[in-house]
Amino acid sequence: MTKGSIPRLLLSFSIPLYFGNLFQQLYSMVDTIVVGRFVGVEALAAVGSTSGFSFMVVGFAQGLAAGFSVIISQRYGAKDMDAMRKAYAMSMIGSVLMSILIAVFCCMMSLPFLRVINTPDNIIDNANSYISIIYAGIATAVFYNLFSSILRAVGDSRSPLAFLLISSILNIVLDLFFVIVIPLGCSGVAIATVIAQGVSAAISYIYIARRFPMFRLRKEDWRFDPNLLARLMKIGIPGAVQFSVCAIGVIIVQAAINDFGSDTVAAYSVGVKIENLITQFFPAIGMGLSTFAGQNLGAGFFRRIRKGFRSAFIIMAVGAVASMILARLLAVPFSYLFMDSSTAPEEITAEIVQYVDTVAWFFIPLGMIFIYRTGCQGLGSGIIPMFSSVTELVFRIIAAFTLPIAFGYTGLCFASPAAWVAAGFALPFCYFYQIRKLEQKSSLGI
Repeated sequence: MTKGSIPRLLLSFSIPLYFGNLFQQLYSMVDTIVVGRFVGVEALAAVGSTSGFSFMVVGFAQGLAAGFSVIISQRYGAKDMDAMRKAYAMSMIGSVLMSILIAVFCCMMSLPFLRVINTPDNIIDNANSYISIIYAGIATAVFYNLFSSILRAVGDSRSPLAFLLISSILNIVLDLFFVIVIPLGCSGVAIATVIAQGVSAAISYIYIARRFPMFRLRKEDWRFDPNLLARLMKIGIPGAVQFSVCAIGVIIVQAAINDFGSDTVAAYSVGVKIENLITQFFPAIGMGLSTFAGQNLGAGFFRRIRKGFRSAFIIMAVGAVASMILARLLAVPFSYLFMDSSTAPEEITAEIVQYVDTVAWFFIPLGMIFIYRTGCQGLGSGIIPMFSSVTELVFRIIAAFTLPIAFGYTGLCFASPAAWVAAGFALPFCYFYQIRKLEQKSSLGI
């Protein structure tokens, strides 16, 4: 990415990531769609009310796996295959230990957590059944993300997408089986998710062993190395915590939503799903910019980095306008993916449309978060992304518990936009500070 047309490079790198993100969102939406259409609105609300808890744990798994893959990638790049296999083995041991700790703690605390956020009584049992099964099977998510991160670390970005597609199809089939054939309701879709992730993790492991012989572990690779495990955790846990900080904001907003009752919980959950589906281009272009910035920083091409950020902003802005139009056009048809149009209450559909229409006007500040937060990560900053995450969290909490007092559900719809505006418009100033500091260090030969 140090040569050639910047917009073309950013788009060619980001488009495959976009489709991967899209499949990931579709994967997470299937549970909600199946229970909403075949079980009912209360089941839809039950699954939707756990989205923050699911995001927290699965995001923790993603961050942990990405951190573990850093050392594996470094040792692969150094052609030190013995050390790489050792890191691979210790990553799996660390994944097992963290999976057990997360599963035990979260399963014990799932019901108290749901009560703390005032989950409505008519959906709390179904919500607890669903999220407890997801927690119990967290190892499948951890290992799928670990193996996917390792494949990307050695330059294979297509195979994880293929395995995700297989897992998504299997999840749909199993969801329908466990809801229609064996009517297990919310528990059924959770079981389907865990099985599908487990199959995907197993396929990924087998593929790595067969496609990359240097990853075939030997007996000595499994010898416990506490120092190496500590290094892996030192890199993996901060990334995992950053995901969790964002999830905490989602959970706290969920507490405010729960006070409005199960119908509004269902409407808000569907609205967020539609928002996430339509805005997946933003994290993709952000990841593209991060890679671009990192490579050009290594080459010392600061002027090209600045051009890259400008190009990414323009691409993002065009995408934001297109996404806004798409969101407003598709809000109603998309809402009926989750509910039977002949039986869905009009009030729920109206609240879904209101949420989507509201947030769509703020897609540019949302895009700015992904551009500048992820771009600054590519420039080597850990503080700026963390500052942005905390800012977003604080403003989301303030908005969720103040705006509804004056404006009801309308105020609730503005909770996320308020957080995006606060974090999004602060980040460019942070970026300019970061790039100037790097240019000054470079000019001084530091």
